[in-house]
Amino acid sequence: MEIYLPIVQVHIDVISILFISFAVGVLSGLFGVGGGFLMTPFLIFLGIPPVYAVPNEINNILATSVSGSMTHWFKNTLDYKMGFMMIIGGIIGTILGIFTFTFFKETGKLSLIISLSYMYLLAIIGTLMLIQGASEIDRARKKIILKEKLHTHYWIHGLPFKLRFPKSRLYESAFTPILLGIIVGFVAALIGVGGAFLMVPAMIYLIGMPIKLIPGTSLFVTVFISALVTVLHAFNYGSIDLILVIILIVGSIFGVQVGQKVGQYLDSSHLKTLFAMLLCSVAIAIAYDTFFYEGIREIQKTEIVNIKNLNNFSKFIIKLSDSNPLLYGSFAILLAISLGLLAAGLRKLLSKYKNKFIFKQKTGN
Repeated sequence: MEIYLPIVQVHIDVISILFISFAVGVLSGLFGVGGGFLMTPFLIFLGIPPVYAVPNEINNILATSVSGSMTHWFKNTLDYKMGFMMIIGGIIGTILGIFTFTFFKETGKLSLIISLSYMYLLAIIGTLMLIQGASEIDRARKKIILKEKLHTHYWIHGLPFKLRFPKSRLYESAFTPILLGIIVGFVAALIGVGGAFLMVPAMIYLIGMPIKLIPGTSLFVTVFISALVTVLHAFNYGSIDLILVIILIVGSIFGVQVGQKVGQYLDSSHLKTLFAMLLCSVAIAIAYDTFFYEGIREIQKTEIVNIKNLNNFSKFIIKLSDSNPLLYGSFAILLAISLGLLAAGLRKLLSKYKNKFIFKQKTGN
């Protein structure tokens, strides 16, 4: 079933986008990472130009991050002070990322930069995860238990302006989370990923935060960074397509819930190895598309549809995006946040009724 995206100006198969976003959502739920580094390349493969694929996936990440962070807010597993330090850095990094994005767009190298970034990023992460997963499987088979250091000190821990973070019970330089936020914001604005795959390891090995606070704090930071990226892309390029965003959000939110549930019953080491193989496979596909498939994929736009032939919602999207891009970006953020909150509320409601049902079965009432 094909529909027309009024901002992107291409026809897409709704079923394909829904299925892929659902599958990426399942993977995100299984492995506890954002799906932006998989979904954005898939959107490009399906014919969405990079200048549109990056911000629309970031808007999708905003919705799933709101949904996830609300779950952690209910459980009180967030370090707000640490999160706000990262957000300060994230604002700086996002602005730098937008300038870089604009530079490569104007020079005509944006598609190449995004493709190469994903190729190297997925190849490196996939290889490291594959090695780690294989090592864990081998140690489990041989019943080897390694004693690891609780915390290793690096040069970054010697930075000045130390602050106390009571929730995490840390005495850390303010520059540590700020520098991390700069990197995450830059990457999010440039290639359309949430940054959890960078934040989570850094929170564990550099900052030394308690494990239970890391997922919630990471999602909390992602909410603000992805919201800023969405507004800046909408304002500078008018590249947010609400129809595409809604399709992505619906698929990924349901996928994340399924993935989180299934992940409770599977072995983490084997999952990590399979996920690493998937990342390496996508990296190879991007490399083939970039270097061997007639160079960079030329996005073939379909004919521009006359605005008079569009439905009222599509007309509204085009007019609002052209006349007031800042308001349009804000509307996209509110839409993503609303859908994310709705998903979190439904999950909490279903969990409540499930617990009541189990309690009645046990008591026989």
